Amino acid sequence: MSGSAPRPLRADARRNRDKILAAAVRVFAEEGLDAHLERIAKAAGVGSATLYRNFPTREALVEAVYRNEVVELCDAVPGLLEERQPLEALRAWTRLFLDYVTAKYGMIEALRAIAASGGNPYGHSRDMILAAVTDLMDACAAAGEVRADIGAADVSAALEGIALTSGGPDKREQAERLVDLTLDGLRCKP
Repeated sequence: MSGSAPRPLRADARRNRDKILAAAVRVFAEEGLDAHLERIAKAAGVGSATLYRNFPTREALVEAVYRNEVVELCDAVPGLLEERQPLEALRAWTRLFLDYVTAKYGMIEALRAIAASGGNPYGHSRDMILAAVTDLMDACAAAGEVRADIGAADVSAALEGIALTSGGPDKREQAERLVDLTLDGLRCKP
């Protein structure tokens, strides 16, 4: 039956996959991308066979970690908008964006290698992030908190620029200042 959608994972298989991804983020952050995959399996509380069944290669694991981080970043938007005023939700989300960039910073060489070998680790990540920023900006505009002449694409480009120049973990304070400066520039003038 070619062309059919892959079967959804059983609940226990989904939990194992999620535990592996969470452990991989921690272990890669602590030990770098050369960390032993068996260390990741142990940290996830699963056997090596379970890890390799889900992610047959290191590259597959790195790509899945990256994609999962993008999904988590974008999925945070509705909750932030529920809990906070729109501009504060945007500010909180930019901190999550900086966390995401810092995590990605450690994986950049592996992601480039995956792209060079014909893979597409970035997939729809840029579109997903733009959609998240659009939702936040729309909420801010509806609340009258931001200027109407600045769109989500502009804000997304500014965040990408900040990430490129201040994305390393040692530059977090500078990145936060630059994001705050950007957000202050979005506010409606009294």
